[in-house]
Amino acid sequence: MAEPASVPTAQRPERSPQERGEVILEVRDLVKHFPLTQGVIFRKHVGAVRAVDGVSFDLHRGETLGIVGESGCGKSTVAKLLVSLERPTAGQILYKGEDVATLSRRGLKAVRRNIQMVFQDPYTSLNPRMTVGDIIGEPFDIHPEVAPKGSRRTRVQELLDVVGLNPEYINRYPHQFSGGQRQRIGIARGLALNPEIIVADEPVSALDVSVQAQVVNLMERLQKEFGLAYIVIAHDLSVVRHISDRVGVMYLGRIVELGTDHEIYEHPTHPYTQALLSAVPVPDPELAEERERIILTGDVPSPANPPSGCRFRTRCWKAAERCALEVPPLAVPAEYRYAEGPAHHDSACFFAEDRPDLTHPEG
Repeated sequence: MAEPASVPTAQRPERSPQERGEVILEVRDLVKHFPLTQGVIFRKHVGAVRAVDGVSFDLHRGETLGIVGESGCGKSTVAKLLVSLERPTAGQILYKGEDVATLSRRGLKAVRRNIQMVFQDPYTSLNPRMTVGDIIGEPFDIHPEVAPKGSRRTRVQELLDVVGLNPEYINRYPHQFSGGQRQRIGIARGLALNPEIIVADEPVSALDVSVQAQVVNLMERLQKEFGLAYIVIAHDLSVVRHISDRVGVMYLGRIVELGTDHEIYEHPTHPYTQALLSAVPVPDPELAEERERIILTGDVPSPANPPSGCRFRTRCWKAAERCALEVPPLAVPAEYRYAEGPAHHDSACFFAEDRPDLTHPEG
């Protein structure tokens, strides 16, 4: 199935709050701490890695929420928590009002059918000893009510066709496919149980740029066809802008800014988001020279010992005494609270300020 092999850059049409579907997933104050211990025989608890430390957001039916941030900010841990590969230390994950984190194994089995995951590495996420037919059809062994035994082969072939692969490939093994084809197989496996939500953890980061565009276009087509809601975890800002309706920016275990793709990319108000966007490469060398660059100083603090108050303050040029004493809430800044416009979105900063379109200086 031929698709444009170009780098995705254009953003999706913005949808108003009235156009968004019902909220099907609510994340409230989600926390995941990994304990640090010392000793071999007598193990002593000496601290914790605060991988996720108070993340909250909603996901609407049929929308795509992108989560971006530096490596180690906790975004992949959020993905694992959402599909119950990890149990949260605290907080709630409400799927249609039901807290996934407190469900029994039987209850969790039913919810997992509706929340599936596409993994980051298409080379290690597929079992090399299993054929494509067995990989895609394995969910039917766990949920036989979705596809009775007599119809499974036909169902697998339909899924291969849906993701643009030849149904005759059903007896091939993963090593016989390219990276882009393997990721399509992973997407087909995620679609097998007709889920409502797909959590995609860096779905194109291991692929060539031309193949990235094909997979992103495939995901968009499948979303329209099946009414899927996506949570896309990524560090590539251009890919996230292309596919997302809303974007959350993470730093050191917390979301620091949340809004539509237009609000985040063209009117960022948090200093960290502004620094990220100023680092996005510009194809035109002359425009690149004109653009203002924000160079952050210092290293990212350890999640085992994060700074007090605002976690970005140790690298922020706006930091003041208040930033060390208080945790800024993720809310619309006071300056923009009663004003309409793209700066009216959530930002966890006491000194939030709109800096329009740092990625395109001519704008």
